[in-house]
Amino acid sequence: MGTLVYVRLIGYTAGTLLMLFWIVVIVGYRRQRNFERVFFFLCLALFLFYGGSLLALNAQLYYAQPPPLLTTFAWTILSAGLCFVPALLLHLHLEYSTMREATVRPYGKRLVLTLSYALVALFAIRAYPKLALSQGFDFLLPANSFGRSFAVFFAFSAIASAIWQFSFARATNNKIERVFHSFTGTGLSLCTLLVLLGQVLDFSLPLGTRAFAATTLELFPIPLFAALIYAVQNYNFLQIGRQTNLMYAVTVTFLALLYLALVRRVSGLLETVLPPEATASILLFVLVIFVEPIQRILARRLRQTAEDRMDAVWRLVREIRTKAREGNLSGLIRFVEARVKEQFDFEAAWIEIIEPALDGFHSRPEGRGESTESFSIQQAGLLNAVLNVRHHGAMLSGEVQAAMRLLCEQLPAAIDIARLIEEKLRLERELAERERLAALGQMAASVSHNLKNPLGSIKTILQVQLENPELPDSLKSETQMVLAEISKLSNKLAQLLRFSRPAVVGEAASECDAAEVLKEVTGVLRHEAERKGIRLLISSNGTLPVGAGKEALSDIFSNLIVNALEAAPAHGTVDVAVAQERDRAVIRVQDDGRGIPPNLREKVLQPFFTTKTQGTGLGLAIVAKCVAESNGTLEIESPIADGQGTRFSVSLPLKMA
Repeated sequence: MGTLVYVRLIGYTAGTLLMLFWIVVIVGYRRQRNFERVFFFLCLALFLFYGGSLLALNAQLYYAQPPPLLTTFAWTILSAGLCFVPALLLHLHLEYSTMREATVRPYGKRLVLTLSYALVALFAIRAYPKLALSQGFDFLLPANSFGRSFAVFFAFSAIASAIWQFSFARATNNKIERVFHSFTGTGLSLCTLLVLLGQVLDFSLPLGTRAFAATTLELFPIPLFAALIYAVQNYNFLQIGRQTNLMYAVTVTFLALLYLALVRRVSGLLETVLPPEATASILLFVLVIFVEPIQRILARRLRQTAEDRMDAVWRLVREIRTKAREGNLSGLIRFVEARVKEQFDFEAAWIEIIEPALDGFHSRPEGRGESTESFSIQQAGLLNAVLNVRHHGAMLSGEVQAAMRLLCEQLPAAIDIARLIEEKLRLERELAERERLAALGQMAASVSHNLKNPLGSIKTILQVQLENPELPDSLKSETQMVLAEISKLSNKLAQLLRFSRPAVVGEAASECDAAEVLKEVTGVLRHEAERKGIRLLISSNGTLPVGAGKEALSDIFSNLIVNALEAAPAHGTVDVAVAQERDRAVIRVQDDGRGIPPNLREKVLQPFFTTKTQGTGLGLAIVAKCVAESNGTLEIESPIADGQGTRFSVSLPLKMA
């Protein structure tokens, strides 16, 4: 029994320090996941169990009759930790399954957790009378104090966790994770067997065998949590290894505390041979021999970690440069945000462009907090931006900060490449569009020219025939119908000619009064509105000299109002407003019709696109052409309210005296 006592003494000490190690790591890491929270409380429960067991064992070694108060205190913290272990074990595996995107039904999870923690309360109530009466303590087999039902619950949680571990091992393709899960599942299966044999089935085993089985069961978490340190440190298991500096610092502290505990134990063992002070001095002096080797190992390890991080950054830079060659700046920035978040395992990453304002890109500022850090992205005279990251831990390690600065030094060049290629592609598209429109205009001009003269001759002949008194009345009505159709055809040809006509040099730079042109156009179109029973509302802020030709502005007004009158329902409303906003004149034409379907909104400005049976599809194309030639902008809003209505907004530069 003496050997087993010292095994338990060393094991409890190691277990206490190991759980303290993990508590410090989780608190320092501060990742906002339920898994980390449950893992922290499991480590805390095991820390209380090992701490209470160590305190009770030391009391038995140092006192012939341990003080009742000390025994009660040891039993209290031991029981507080032990009774929570089964429930926390189940909770931890449920959270890990959720984290791995396994199918865990929320109501089933809540039911299992509710029952588990209710059983914890029941076991605590059962153990309280023994604590109050200071009797019934069994520090060798503490689970016996909670009754056989606790042993059954412990066995159930252990075997359920083992099944989970084996399923995790089968689901992963990572060899290290598979080995770890298999090892954990095997150990939990062994624990289940020990609990069943020793406490549930209550076999009559010799005291030494029972003590050995109980010690094995109690010390099982120690190799498991030690293996977890190795997996986290070397293979970033659970993504905790991102905080390399934190892991190194806590590991060194843990080893130092463990060595100091070893020094104290050895000093006590050799007290009959050497004074404890001499033994402690010798053991502490021995460390000097290992200082240089440890320093070399740590330096090599830190250098390797930094090199790995830099290699990962350069691979990321190559990916970003490849993406930049696609010429999509907004897409590149979103790609950088997503890859930085993934590569460095951040909670969030986003780029804020301070200057210049980039077309098509709008920053998405996230909420800032204590765990948010910013890195500058600058290129003199061209770019001023910030890469913000929100990390999970308490702080970014040194190699991560260095990697982020290196990445931000490379980003301006990639952004510049994407911007230049995007501009080149835009100019190429504009050139191709201009060439297409020029060819279309030449064809339209040729067709209009060849048809206009014959139509004019036909119209003149028919008008002469209408004046002939000998023409029968039946032919007169039919002739008038033909003349009306010829007038419509002439109007469409005139519209086609206006669209194909190139801008006159200096016309766009001229000026006219927008309010006066609006008055002229609405004076002509008001009769059409009255005929259809539509209210035509006009508002303007007096004289508004705009930088556009009168003919171009007339085309803008007439086409937008005609479109609105055609879209508005019977007894509907068309609202036309001209107002000054800063240094621009803004024209708004709004109707209360059915609106423009989302899938057609981008097409309505294309020439010859129309949804009307009698339309040419040139009205809005002419508006867009005139607005562009006048250095203005055109915006379409649809629907406006209640899923209906369309508003066209034209912004033109003012000509101020």
